[in-house]
Amino acid sequence: MDLKVTTLAGEDAGKLTVSDEIFGLDPREDILHRVVRWQLAKRQQGTHQSQSRADVSRTGAKMYRQKGTGRARHSSARAPQFRGGGKAHGPVARSHAHDLPKKVRALGLRHALSAKVKASSLIVVDDLQVNEAKTKVLAEQFAKLGVNNALIIGGSEIDAGFKKAAANLPNVDVLPVQGINVYDILRRGTLVLSKAAVAALEERFK
Repeated sequence: MDLKVTTLAGEDAGKLTVSDEIFGLDPREDILHRVVRWQLAKRQQGTHQSQSRADVSRTGAKMYRQKGTGRARHSSARAPQFRGGGKAHGPVARSHAHDLPKKVRALGLRHALSAKVKASSLIVVDDLQVNEAKTKVLAEQFAKLGVNNALIIGGSEIDAGFKKAAANLPNVDVLPVQGINVYDILRRGTLVLSKAAVAALEERFK
């Protein structure tokens, strides 16, 4: 498969041959869903916790005598039906993470890349470097490319000037190639890859 390569200024920079095993698959929503769910579950904090009746600091004495009051029988004031009592079946601090096979994770990334190609939402640029680190200049270049909501993936290291210029652009994320992931690819409208990023992905999935 051949992908068109362009410059940040919107000029033609030739073509790049890529693997059909990475960019030419027929995207499967079920695999993408599994990987995104795994990612979001893994990053969920899980620090929410309520006080159960064992955690509430109240007297353990019987509230009133068992018989003769005409009222229901009660023992502890820590019971959840009373004001100030513990919560029944409340949330507890725990990890929400679950396992997902490594092969499924890798397959999910390939399907996400293929989905962007199929939707014509993938742009390959020759280099992610700017002459001057100014947001206004970069915004004008993105406007020429038709990019306003994008994930930009560079090589192993991102040019400091480019990263600084892109920092103030809304709806634009910049990551090195080792940080590429399915969730970020799908949450942005356009995926922008540098030639170095494409080469790294090809090497990764050999």
